[in-house]
Amino acid sequence: MDERLKQDPVFGVIGGGSWATAIVKLLSDNGTRLNWYMRDMSAVEHIEKYHHHSKYLTSVELDADSFTLTNNIDYVVSDSDILIFVVPSAYFIKEVSKVTASYDHKLLISAVKGFVGDRHQTVAEYFHDKHKVPFDRIGVISGPCHAEEVGMERLSYITLSSKHIEVAEYLCGFFKNHYVNTIACTDIYGVEYAAALKNVYAIAAGICYGAGYGDNFMAVLIASCFREMKEFINVTNPDSRRNTSRSAYLGDLLVTCNSPFSRNRNFGSMLGKGYSVQTAMLEMSQVAEGYYVTKAIHEINARYGVEMPIADAVYSVLYEQKSPVRVMHRLEDRLM
Repeated sequence: MDERLKQDPVFGVIGGGSWATAIVKLLSDNGTRLNWYMRDMSAVEHIEKYHHHSKYLTSVELDADSFTLTNNIDYVVSDSDILIFVVPSAYFIKEVSKVTASYDHKLLISAVKGFVGDRHQTVAEYFHDKHKVPFDRIGVISGPCHAEEVGMERLSYITLSSKHIEVAEYLCGFFKNHYVNTIACTDIYGVEYAAALKNVYAIAAGICYGAGYGDNFMAVLIASCFREMKEFINVTNPDSRRNTSRSAYLGDLLVTCNSPFSRNRNFGSMLGKGYSVQTAMLEMSQVAEGYYVTKAIHEINARYGVEMPIADAVYSVLYEQKSPVRVMHRLEDRLM
């Protein structure tokens, strides 16, 4: 068997937020050997004592006796075969810079829905460039699914992507159970970019929702978001095998733009109701990844020149202090 595909691997989850908590619940429910790193020692102690997270998915019971919980990131990296990174993109570099253990012979899986560093790289690009990890040892976890629904054991679908379909299918086996179905995919680039872009478009949808637009308009807006996302991904990384109508692309976009669990949609909704960007961010108890992704996409697209009126509109609201209502009004005639 390929050394990447051990029969009984140890998983390491790096991150302490809601998605990390949901992944830990899922893997521990499936009987997977598991290490969990979070930097907040008080959160570690709370979970060990009370068997639930004090801040995220607080109603989800966690079997703390079934995994090793620690604030020592090197222990998790060195003792695990498959590492899942679930750190908000804005804090990713700071967290992984603590690692001194080797990534050799490990599978690295990104569950980060954004870009990292000043060069606006995806996590796969970062590990390949910075740590020389070959792409065949890097994978991606994506939706469409919200952590809250995984925590409630509502049927959800997770896409697992790898350069090699057999690796993606191998990973699927560890995540599938009675409340999660899994989908194998080989499009690492497209899935990572779709996971990031959908947060920008969820902010746009939220702005329009908060400003009082109706369902008819929202349907046209989201359809236009999908065309824009598909065009950007296909221009920047052509792949004739890619099917953007699948769940990891269109499905994730739909749920993020429409769900009340979507923090990016809720962030945009506050802007549409008249909150300033700064006030809306202070009101959020979790990171709205789309705020950072919007700037990254704007700067990445400066190299490609893809027509992205919706993403540009969100950028003008977040970074140029333009009126959300006026920006969206000007956008109306550009949708189809």
